[in-house]
Amino acid sequence: MATIELRNADKVFGSPASGNYEDVLRNINLAIDDGEFVAIVGYSGTGKTTLINLLSGLVTPSRGEALYHGKPITGPDPERGLIFQNYSLLPWLTVYGNVALAVDQKFSSWSRRDRDTQIRRFIDMVNLSPAIDKRPAELSGGMRQRVAVARTLAMDPEVLLMDEPLGALDALTRGELQREISQIWEKQRKTALLITNSVDEGLLMADRIIPLTLGPGATLGPEFKVDLPRPRVAEELNRDPNYTRLRKEITEYLIQIGEPEGEGPDNIIPLPDIQPLDPDEKSTYTWI
Repeated sequence: MATIELRNADKVFGSPASGNYEDVLRNINLAIDDGEFVAIVGYSGTGKTTLINLLSGLVTPSRGEALYHGKPITGPDPERGLIFQNYSLLPWLTVYGNVALAVDQKFSSWSRRDRDTQIRRFIDMVNLSPAIDKRPAELSGGMRQRVAVARTLAMDPEVLLMDEPLGALDALTRGELQREISQIWEKQRKTALLITNSVDEGLLMADRIIPLTLGPGATLGPEFKVDLPRPRVAEELNRDPNYTRLRKEITEYLIQIGEPEGEGPDNIIPLPDIQPLDPDEKSTYTWI
């Protein structure tokens, strides 16, 4: 039995009668086994966030099922930790306070000392101990995302759901956090789902990559098994022929599904025969 699963799941917002109707996802079938790392890749606006919200319990399927250990998901649960793409930190709390908020809720029966140890352990794991007393306004974007990662991991969830957590970061910070999350996953082997628009990120982190097609009514495309050895280092992957092959196959598939219908060699629009001005001829244009 899969740890977390979507069976024949559709998601529609609104209704045709109301005039405000959006067919987002259709016939989604996804099963993630214990300890597996899966990445969903696709274009912006295709419903990737809606898909992960179905698994987190923030929204429910319009049809079909969202299951956790074979039982219907009826709402959020701390065993399914969600890392948002927009940090979602409380601005008046410090790094310690933001992580403590999650730990105190999940482990309310623990002693204060044990909770303090848990909080500091995960703050240190994401290399934020020197900033433990700072508030979000005093942190860079990458540091804020580290707080969000530490907060979720500190709850020790069985399933780690990540909704494009690194998409808003600069390239260097994104690379650092990719390595950190991968190393943490290597140690803990939690069941993980990553939503991303980067094929390279999926290849660096995941066991399987599954594209999401364009909407309306987006669905999952063919899966690509990432049989690259771990631990993975981006610089070394670039020299791996299997990485090059997988990257090419996935990218070509995304390009194929991203082409608007009707475009192609048989639908070429001819351009007018415009010739550039001869620089030696006197221009008839008057510049203002």
